[in-house]
Amino acid sequence: MSVLPQRRPGRHVATLAVVALVAFVSTVDNTVVVAAAPTIGRDLGMGLSSLPWLSIGYMLPYGGLLLVAGALVDRGGNRVLLAGLAVFAGGSLLGGLAQTAEAVLTARVVQGIAAALVVPGTLRLVRTALDPRWRTPGAAIWTAAVATALALGPWLGGFLTEHAHWSWIFLGHLPLLLAAGLLVPRVGDSAVRRPAPTRVSGAPTSTVASRLRRNPIFLGANAVLLLWGLGTSGVVFYTPLLHQDFLGMSPGRASLPLSVVAVAVIATTPLVPAIQRRLGPARTVALGLTGVAAGMTAVAAVNHVPSVEPRLVGLLVVGVGSALTTPLTAHALDVVDAEDAGVASGLLTAAREVSAAAGIALTGAVLALVNAGQTTGLTGPELARGYTAGLVLAAAAQLAGAALAPRLLRPRVRSPATEPAAAAGR
Repeated sequence: MSVLPQRRPGRHVATLAVVALVAFVSTVDNTVVVAAAPTIGRDLGMGLSSLPWLSIGYMLPYGGLLLVAGALVDRGGNRVLLAGLAVFAGGSLLGGLAQTAEAVLTARVVQGIAAALVVPGTLRLVRTALDPRWRTPGAAIWTAAVATALALGPWLGGFLTEHAHWSWIFLGHLPLLLAAGLLVPRVGDSAVRRPAPTRVSGAPTSTVASRLRRNPIFLGANAVLLLWGLGTSGVVFYTPLLHQDFLGMSPGRASLPLSVVAVAVIATTPLVPAIQRRLGPARTVALGLTGVAAGMTAVAAVNHVPSVEPRLVGLLVVGVGSALTTPLTAHALDVVDAEDAGVASGLLTAAREVSAAAGIALTGAVLALVNAGQTTGLTGPELARGYTAGLVLAAAAQLAGAALAPRLLRPRVRSPATEPAAAAGR
């Protein structure tokens, strides 16, 4: 049975604070590296072809371990979450003190392992530690924090690199992780007590065999997330590099245009519940993905211009569209049982992270393909050509997700058991 915390406003506020902190830290830990990557590479002797591993080294263990971690948090509850926060802090400290490429890449792997524990452990709280009326705001806060970190992380990394030292992109996590760790005990333990011990080796098999496999809405949400991550991650990684090499901007300024995306997300998110009530979650997500595709296409259309101002309109549209995708996570978690919320959130996040790692690699391959196989020493115009092709590919992935969302996210058959969950997702 599930042991739920007392439903007090203070516990809800503490839960929402933990959700916001973990969502921001686990996401910004990846995006903050983007603008700092060239400087890290120069300081530690890393070549251009190895720089993407500063992101991929985090994403792969993160996404690859989420299935096992989801089963662990379903049984261990907040104890697993606290352990993950401690490991995350250790990896951040190692990264901040790193003096070699091997050390910083090891720190990225440790952080990725920790993220696999803290993300499903926190997303599970949205399903198990919040009353139904608080779940949609909780998921919206999660998604808004993720989107904000995606937009602000590269700028923050560039700012710290230019005005302090790149080590602070790791050390800066420590206060946020400490705050989250202090708040977790106020949330209450929501572990599921089961007589059988967790068998790590069999967790992926049991996950595949669960009721989740027969849940078409949940599987549809994962498919849409795969397309979203495949399209957006490479663009985020290479945008600051393009701004530095093609537009001649400093590390601090190179990622500043992405703050337009964050402003648009923050401004649009309060409007999402009303739009969702009118359109439903499936069509709202489809509208958002279409907006992201439109914004990327607009940036691609002006990418040959060696100026940042023409890009701002497209980035603004990307932000508005990103905000409209926030119902996706809440809708997916609402259709699973509470005792499977940890595994379900792990699957959702794994889809995003694995597709993001693949997206960075794919964008790098596109850069090489457009430039006749050249992978090192690209000039600004050569990088711009490859980036334009990457934007077009990313927009196509978003449009594919938009086309699939209305079909994959709508219930096909109603039953008494699924009626409440379906109603809560509207």
